[in-house]
Amino acid sequence: MRICSPRPVFDANASAGGLGQLPEWDLSDLYTAEDAPELTSDMGWLEKACAGFAADYEGKLADLTADEWLTCVQRYERIDVVGGRIMSFAGLRYYQNTMDAGRAKFFSDCQDKITNFTTPLVFYTLEINRIPDAVLDGHFAANADFARYKPVFDRLRAMRPHQLSDELEKFLHDQSVVGAAAWNKLFDETIAGLMFEVDGEELNIEGTLNLMSDTDRAKREAGARELARVFGENIKIFTRVHNTLAKEKEVEDRWRKMPTAQTGRHLSNHVEPEVVEALRNAVVAAYPKLSHRYYALKAKWMGLDTMEIWDRNAPLPIDDPKTVDWATARKTVMDAYADFSPKMAEIAQPFFDKGWIDAGVKPGKAPGAFAHPTVVDVHPYVMLNYLGKPRDVMTLAHELGHGVHQVLAADQGELLASTPLTLAETASVFGEMLTFRKLLDNAKTQAERKTLLAGKVEDMINTVVRQIAFYDFECKLHEARRAGELTPDDISALWMSVQAESLGPVFNFMEGYETFWAYIPHFVHSPFYVYAYAFGDGLVNALYAVYQESGDDFQDKYFDMLKAGGSKHHKELLAPFGLDASDPKFWDKGLSMISSMIDELEAMED
Repeated sequence: MRICSPRPVFDANASAGGLGQLPEWDLSDLYTAEDAPELTSDMGWLEKACAGFAADYEGKLADLTADEWLTCVQRYERIDVVGGRIMSFAGLRYYQNTMDAGRAKFFSDCQDKITNFTTPLVFYTLEINRIPDAVLDGHFAANADFARYKPVFDRLRAMRPHQLSDELEKFLHDQSVVGAAAWNKLFDETIAGLMFEVDGEELNIEGTLNLMSDTDRAKREAGARELARVFGENIKIFTRVHNTLAKEKEVEDRWRKMPTAQTGRHLSNHVEPEVVEALRNAVVAAYPKLSHRYYALKAKWMGLDTMEIWDRNAPLPIDDPKTVDWATARKTVMDAYADFSPKMAEIAQPFFDKGWIDAGVKPGKAPGAFAHPTVVDVHPYVMLNYLGKPRDVMTLAHELGHGVHQVLAADQGELLASTPLTLAETASVFGEMLTFRKLLDNAKTQAERKTLLAGKVEDMINTVVRQIAFYDFECKLHEARRAGELTPDDISALWMSVQAESLGPVFNFMEGYETFWAYIPHFVHSPFYVYAYAFGDGLVNALYAVYQESGDDFQDKYFDMLKAGGSKHHKELLAPFGLDASDPKFWDKGLSMISSMIDELEAMED
């Protein structure tokens, strides 16, 4: 049931001035206020609907006919929509200002109420998983409308070997608000409340991370050292959060007989462990020809024998620093979308015109960027922290891609619209690629082309190499936590082991960098989420190669894939393009696109 808070998908770091009028959310399409009559009415309806559903169906699912099953699922779906609408409103308001005590209280209160309301529904999944496959398959065959929901049941039944007793499942459901959700909130509020002082200026974490791509090397260093100082001062809190969440996960995984800490994520992503392992192995094997080679080239451009960590995202010396105002960013992305398909631009237009984007950097606002789908009878909302950097334009293209995907998938209905994480990054990364290719085609000089290529390579390394290094770090962290409590030094040592391996020998790591694991939100909010970025990037690279070779029917096939939402497995969705993610060579094809861009950059040196 998707009635949790929106999970921020932190895709970029982004500061302000001269950007034009930045849009803010208009959340009235959800509710007009905390005390809106509609919200009060929906909360009352939800309580009665959950109790009524349990009274009508608990202990009876095995005896339903196909037609009765259709009614049952549709009632459950409606509960999901109403609960999701309430939590979307509460969550989005909270992420606008996580330091506002009133918003935090409202969010928590909504979470508590809905958890209580939905506790009687825990039986639903448990009873479904006790029904023989042949019985359910017979119902699917008997009612075509009910058969639409088969992918939902397939995913539920994949969890059958890991299901606990009814009583334990209800306990875990009730306990969740003071478990992971509470530790998530502590992390969010701690991060949002951190303040950093650089050159006499007080900054929040967004503003400080933004210094890592400043043209002034001294400013980058000052920012990095200040990040290390503040993370170091707060390292005990972050260590406690990670220790607790990893242990909680280990306990639940053990009770559920999950063979690895990653198993639950693979099941929820509807992806086979061997596919993820093939991706991981392909990327790690490619470190030398990707990140090691590129950063050695960048060090040469910067006139350095050894790069410091604050040089990783530094602008190139030939780069002409510029601020991109909001109107230009909007036109750049919309033109790229329209060139691919006027339909894509048409779907994206309301995001700009109807208050579906919140772009400005504000005190207390959650860092990073995300696109939250809310529920299928409303529309998605996009959050940015827009500072006018060229990479912020790519972040807009990325999040807008998510938004377009979510709009197209909404026709599947609430239970089928949500795309597994492995495919959830497809439209967003594809939107970035379209925007990048348009900028590259319009490059007027060799220097401009070089800057664009280098920027894209860095983004792809951040998306592929860095995220797989993050995945390896999480695997090591959860494995180590199974042996006992971890000290800050323990976690930092695991972090450094993957950083040195992935970034390469050209880097020197300053004292204090070992604490930089502390601020990565994915580790807290969504364990093992990160490989989805690498999966999406590799998939899109292969998909874009097909696009370049295809005729006019590619757009239709692409939109069909997005419209499918979570109704099809990745194998089925990629088949029309002649692609198969279970083939290890598939990942080499995607990685070769990054390698070829580095080849071109090296050739520019000759």
